[in-house]
Amino acid sequence: MSLIRSKDPWTGAVLKEFSAHSPQEVETSLQLAEHTFSSWRELPHLEKAGLMRCVAALLLEKKEPLAHIISQEVGKVIRESRAEIEKCAWVCDFYAENVSSFLAPEEILLPDSKKAQVIFQPLGIVLGVMPWNFPFWQVFRFAVPTLLAGNVTLLKHASNVPQCALAIQDIFEAAGLPKGCFQTLLISGVEANALLADSRIQAVSLTGSEQAGAAIASTAGKHIKKSLLELGGSDPFIVLADADLPKAAAAAVKSRMINLGQSCIAAKRFIVEEVVYDKFVRLFLENLSALKFGPPLEESSDYACMARADLAAELYAQVSKTVAMGAKVLWGGTAPESSSARIEPTVLTDIPVGSPAFQEELFGPVASIFKVANTDEALALANATEFGLGASLWTADLDRGAALATHLESGAVFLNALVASHPMLPFGGIKKSGYGRELSKQGILEFVNQKTVYLG
Repeated sequence: MSLIRSKDPWTGAVLKEFSAHSPQEVETSLQLAEHTFSSWRELPHLEKAGLMRCVAALLLEKKEPLAHIISQEVGKVIRESRAEIEKCAWVCDFYAENVSSFLAPEEILLPDSKKAQVIFQPLGIVLGVMPWNFPFWQVFRFAVPTLLAGNVTLLKHASNVPQCALAIQDIFEAAGLPKGCFQTLLISGVEANALLADSRIQAVSLTGSEQAGAAIASTAGKHIKKSLLELGGSDPFIVLADADLPKAAAAAVKSRMINLGQSCIAAKRFIVEEVVYDKFVRLFLENLSALKFGPPLEESSDYACMARADLAAELYAQVSKTVAMGAKVLWGGTAPESSSARIEPTVLTDIPVGSPAFQEELFGPVASIFKVANTDEALALANATEFGLGASLWTADLDRGAALATHLESGAVFLNALVASHPMLPFGGIKKSGYGRELSKQGILEFVNQKTVYLG
């Protein structure tokens, strides 16, 4: 039986080892999920909401040990890990408060005075395939609305965060949700893809890479099952000439350095009008230089290391190739030590078309800064990507900014703010950033049967 290792990326030490689940154990979980669904779906919304509030309370009660697990498994600084747990509690409370109104039948009055209604019913077992970068938040934003809609869930988490994956199941069960509502499967990606073919699985939600999304979507399509994909991004951060530059620069560094840049909605391409370019770059570097590097569990650390050594090596290879093609290194650019997940922040300018920093997602602390002549050129460059997740646009003229936002090819545009996920706002992308929406009312409606009932 294969082993799944929990490894500390900061020290390289193996923290724990777990036996992967066998096919027999997976089958047992499927049977339990199917059995639990038959009763869970019938539980009134208010009772489900009460249990989800218990989940929120338990998350806050156990915030310190849970945050510690996150920081140890993925190298996230402890302050960010605490904030992640708090955000999970927030999404629990948000959906607990709104589930009844979100899933209330919608009445339709027809021209002939007849009536109809749309009712919302759960689908059954929903598989979640989740990434390591926000190991609690990504799961909770999928699982909470899916469970409150009356479904049950199986989680295939990233293989480098088994402690987080098992802790999440423990939280749901300790809060009182029936066993079988939420189960963690310690299996490989290949096994998860094969599991999707099982007739008892009704739908799948994946957050991850473009390659993983394509594989899951292909299998889901083959078996005619609903899928939701939240994939990568190469989000533009556009700074117009009239922007508040100190505020924009501070937000730019924060957006690029959250979770050491390992975020799909982190700003990755900074597109700045030439009249303010030099000042913005100076302010950007000032804010970057003020950040403190240190161990993940050190309270004063602003950033630590990436989640795995291979990820740091892959990121540096993208930087190296970009520089070899003609880009300039304004800050950083040093190779990580062999087998180390520690990598310094890097700032690139004069980035050539066709280079990795121009056309690929750089999933780590690398900022690509572009100079443009005007707003039209800024919009064209922002859209010159296969991705379309989020975009940030900075201008003193909000009316103009709102008009420009309609021309940006993305799932969200934030004016004078960094792109962020929020329980009340629909979250998702277009193009190769995926499809479907999480969070808000749209999120809870992704995995329900929107059934029309005609009242003759």
